[in-house]
Amino acid sequence: MFPFMMFDSTMILLIPGLLLAGWAQLKIKRTFSKYDQFDARSGMTADSVAKDIIQRGGLPVEIGRVSGNMTDNYDPRNQTLNMSDSTYRSRSLAAIGVAAHEAGHAFQHAQGYFPLSLRTNFVPVANFGSMLGMPMFFIGLFMGYGILVELGVVFFSFAVLFGILTLPVEFNASSRAIRILSDGGYLTAEEIPAARKVLNAAAWTYVASAVMAVLSLIRLLILSGLLGGRDD
Repeated sequence: MFPFMMFDSTMILLIPGLLLAGWAQLKIKRTFSKYDQFDARSGMTADSVAKDIIQRGGLPVEIGRVSGNMTDNYDPRNQTLNMSDSTYRSRSLAAIGVAAHEAGHAFQHAQGYFPLSLRTNFVPVANFGSMLGMPMFFIGLFMGYGILVELGVVFFSFAVLFGILTLPVEFNASSRAIRILSDGGYLTAEEIPAARKVLNAAAWTYVASAVMAVLSLIRLLILSGLLGGRDD
């Protein structure tokens, strides 16, 4: 909520990001819902596909379950692939695409994919910047403490960088997923486009998040005067 603490002309910068974020959320929901209605011809469930991919790859990864809808994730800290309630036992093309995507992250981890390693190591710094950047900036701005304003910009930049680092990681995992699903025979050639559409739709949510973060940072730079937005 912090980007909206101050309402001024710079708020217009956030409008494209907000529109993109809303569109991306709508797109993933509609796309997932559409292809969640079609079961894979193999009859396999998403969790069984994930387990088979992991076993074939010889990876020391545990398959777990997490509550929620589309909350699937791979945790490199404990090498656990967590599948949400909406995908775990589902036989749908959408769920299997998501399962393969998370397995793609597991392979990234096992193969030392540099962008994933960088993002993982950057998590504590990004969380710190996300929590303190905005509050520090606006406290400094309202109270006239320039050092707090500048530190706020720096700390929030960490969160922005994390969002940018996320993009190659997610796109690469999706590319791996499509290749795995095709080469492994989990989906037929006719079913692959459906999985690709689901993963492409999901990718837009990461793009929107990164765009929103960058626009918010630009707004902070203008408000701080670092981009010539204020005359002190």
